[in-house]
Amino acid sequence: MRIPAALLEELLGHARRDAPNECCGFVALDDGRVVEVLPAENVAASPMRFEVGPTDLLRITEIEDAGRDVAIYHSHTRSAPYPSQTDVNFAANWPGVQWLIIGLAGDEPEVRNYRIDGGQVTEVEVAVGER
Repeated sequence: MRIPAALLEELLGHARRDAPNECCGFVALDDGRVVEVLPAENVAASPMRFEVGPTDLLRITEIEDAGRDVAIYHSHTRSAPYPSQTDVNFAANWPGVQWLIIGLAGDEPEVRNYRIDGGQVTEVEVAVGER
């Protein structure tokens, strides 16, 4: 996944604004490049988990109908940006989708990306920049 610096800042800003609760949303991808950030409301309003409401979930269909791939993003406010068991369980509903996690527990935010299929977690590179 390649993400332009300006869109990365949008993700980080969303995570910081929603802290101490987890943030969540979607990114639209065109040939592996993030082209749009679509913040969603964490209806769980929790620092331990996120839940996307049904109206925001419709955005996945809109992204796919536009011929783009989708990744789900959320933040971890108190732990490393690695999928929790809750994330792995939730990912079973979305096979093939990438999971972008923003970690806010350290001095500087850390962004990592994963594929979670069949309970298997595989890290996918995140590159920042236009190309």
